[in-house]
Amino acid sequence: MRAVLAFLAIAIAGCATVREPEPGGPTPAPAPLPEPAARTENLAIAGLLDGARADAAAGRLANAAASLERALRIEPRNPRLWQELARVRLKQGDYAQAESTAARSNSWAGSDNALRAENWRLIAHAREARGDAEGAKGALEAAERQR
Repeated sequence: MRAVLAFLAIAIAGCATVREPEPGGPTPAPAPLPEPAARTENLAIAGLLDGARADAAAGRLANAAASLERALRIEPRNPRLWQELARVRLKQGDYAQAESTAARSNSWAGSDNALRAENWRLIAHAREARGDAEGAKGALEAAERQR
């Protein structure tokens, strides 16, 4: 529901037009300034993330992935969104995508060692599921090094 409201707020804000004053007529009062774009995007991201988590919990993994991909089009450098998408890909059994998406999350994680460690654990699960026990072991060791 939040995702729908966030989408509608963005859509309505994008439909605003500015009317030019008629020659010789009164000058209209300036329109109020809109909220900063980052705040709107954060609300949109929060709505999409909530919807994705609900969809994933209900087993609607394709819907969850689609919501996360929409959120990533808004904030492509958000490591938490990449991590959530990696979780969904893991649940879908798309282990190669889960691993590469978790690695992408790590590329944007900066100094967030807890996020990095969780990404390495996701990578370990994906590698284990593909039968790469050595790779999984290496990923778990990398997770431990994040502490």
